[in-house]
Formats: sequence, C-alpha cells, structure tokens
Amino acid sequence: MAHVSHSRGDLTSHPDAPEMQARYARVLGGRDVALMDGPVFLLGLYCAVSPWILHFTASQPPLVAHNVIVGVAIGLLALGFTRAPERMYGLSWAMCAIGVWMIISPWIVGTNPDAGVIWNNVVIGALAVILGMACAGTAARSAPHRH
Repeated sequence: MAHVSHSRGDLTSHPDAPEMQARYARVLGGRDVALMDGPVFLLGLYCAVSPWILHFTASQPPLVAHNVIVGVAIGLLALGFTRAPERMYGLSWAMCAIGVWMIISPWIVGTNPDAGVIWNNVVIGALAVILGMACAGTAARSAPHRH
C-alpha cells in the first residue's frame, strides 16, 4: 500500500505566496471596519424618522427638517464607508462633529423643545460620537503603517 501523508506543508515557501497575500489585502481593503457600517446606517435611518416616531412633527417643524437632513447625511456616510472604506474612513471624525451638533441642536434649531425631543437628539448625538470614534480608531488601526 502506498504511503499517503496527511500533513500540510507551509505555504509561505510557495512562489505565489506574496502575490496572493497582496491580492487578499487589496480585496479586503480595510474591511475589518465593516462592523461599523450597519450601526452607522441604522443611526442615520433612526435620526431621519425620529420626528414621526416621537411625534414632534407639529411642535418642532424646524427640528423635523433638521433631523431628516442630518439622518440622511449620516446614512450617506455609512454608505460611503461601505462602498469605499479606505477613502471614507477619514470622515469618521465628521461623525463625531455631527454627534456634537445633534446634542446641542434642540436648543439652537428648536423652539422650547420638550424633554423627549432633547433626550432623542442627545442619545443620537452621543451614539454618533461613539460610532465616529470607533470608526476612526478602527481605521487608524487598519491603515497601512508608513515607514
């Protein structure tokens, strides 16, 4: 009977190994940050529809338009993160700025906002800051180090 070895060799000695590793890195292209795309998109979606969920469309018309516009902007950032992560994750800090703006916007854009509207925007803003910092941190870790 023939001797059949079941041990696997080390692929690092394969002549095409460097090319395969480079191709694999190009295909992934920063996709270790993919876990951020979904939550950022959902946050933008919620921000855009929150005036109807919390029923402040009649009492705060300026905040309705504001939340819709900011929600769409957050959603577009998330889509950009998905489509071209290596180029878009530099805008992660913009998420932090949007979050800070969302926290203070009820008093600047709104007129005598009630506690529900304030809490809604503060929570959206805090989540945007947290997700923006997480995206920026993940992008910084996955960026190629320049020597």
